[in-house]
Amino acid sequence: MSNPAQLSPVLHQHPTPLDLTAHNTLGLRCQARQVLSITSLEQLPDVTAHARQAQAVLVLGGGSNVVLPADLKALVFRVQLKGIHYVGADTLLPEGLDDVWRIDVAAGENWHEWVVTATNAGWPGLENLALIPGTVGAAPVQNIGAYGVELQERIESVIAWHIPEGKLVTLSNTECAFAYRDSLFKRSPPGTWLIVSVRFLLPKKWRPIFDYPDLRAHPVLANIAPESVTAQQILQAVCDIRRAKLPDPAVLGNAGSFFKNPVISADQYRSLKEKFTDLVAYPQTNSTFKLAAGWMIDRCGWKGKRLGPAGVHDRQALVLVNYGGAQASDILTLANEVREAVRTQFGVELEIEPVVV
Repeated sequence: MSNPAQLSPVLHQHPTPLDLTAHNTLGLRCQARQVLSITSLEQLPDVTAHARQAQAVLVLGGGSNVVLPADLKALVFRVQLKGIHYVGADTLLPEGLDDVWRIDVAAGENWHEWVVTATNAGWPGLENLALIPGTVGAAPVQNIGAYGVELQERIESVIAWHIPEGKLVTLSNTECAFAYRDSLFKRSPPGTWLIVSVRFLLPKKWRPIFDYPDLRAHPVLANIAPESVTAQQILQAVCDIRRAKLPDPAVLGNAGSFFKNPVISADQYRSLKEKFTDLVAYPQTNSTFKLAAGWMIDRCGWKGKRLGPAGVHDRQALVLVNYGGAQASDILTLANEVREAVRTQFGVELEIEPVVV
C-alpha cells in the first residue's frame, strides 16, 4: 500500500440534507440528514474532518447496491468524481497476455457508460460486465461479475481516500483482497474507504468469453466461429440478455441480484442432487459447487410473488423489486421470507448481496 499524496486539511463545504429516494436504484424512500457531494480531490480533507464529527458514515456511489432506511442518520458522501485517462505502458500479465491497455477511471463515472466507452475505443475486456448499474468506484467494492468475468481480473490498482487517517493511498490488486462479490472495501468498517479512481488493465490480445449458455445461444453469437467474435458483439448480446431478464431500475426499482449464489461442499451437493435431480449448480476449481440461488427461489414458489409494495421479479427470481412506495423494511421482510423458504427446503443459507444500511 502506497501513499501518493497528502492534502491540506482545510474545510471547503458542509453537508446538507437531501432526499435520496431518487438516488438509490431500489427507489426506497430515504431522507438523509447530511450529504456532501464529492466532485474534486480538494474536498477529500473535508471528508475526514466531517467524518470525525459524525456518529456514522456512508459512502454512496450510484446507489445501486444498497438498502437505505427511511431516515438516514449517517453522514453521506456522494462520490461524483469524473474523468477517464489513458495511461498506456505495456505489462506482462500472469495469464500470458503480452501487453495491456492501462486506463485510469474516476470513481463517479457511470459503470455501463465506461464499459461502452472502453469497448468502442478498442479497449476490450469489460464487455461481459455491461449494463450492471452503479458507478466505477462502487464496482470494486462488490467485485462485480457476470457471464464468466469478475472485475478483479481487470484491475491493477485502486486509489482510495482512507477516511480515518485522512490520506490518499494506492492499493494493489492483491491488497484489495478481492473475493466472490467481496473485497477489502466491503469488509472494512463503514466509513473507512472512499474510492477515488480505478486503474484498469485491459488486454490488447483479447479473447472472447462466452461460455454461458445464454450467450452461446444469442442470435448475434450462435452462428459465428469463436475466433471471429468481437467485443462489440459480446457487449450487444450481454445487453440484450440483461434487458430481457432484468427490470430497468428507472421503471421498476431494484438492486439487481439481491442474493449471492451460495457455494457448497461436494458432499452437500451430492446430497442435494439425489433429492433434486434437476438441481442447477456449477462446479468450482476447489471442488465446491456454486448453486443457482434464483433456481432455488423459483422452486420454492416465490418467483413473481408480492408482499405489499415489494416483490420477487416474475422473470428473474434473484431480483427483488419495489412496486412503488416500498421502504427498507418492506424489502427486508420479503428477503427474510425468501431466505427462510430456501433454508427450509434446501438447507442452504442465502446471503444478501446489497449493503443494508
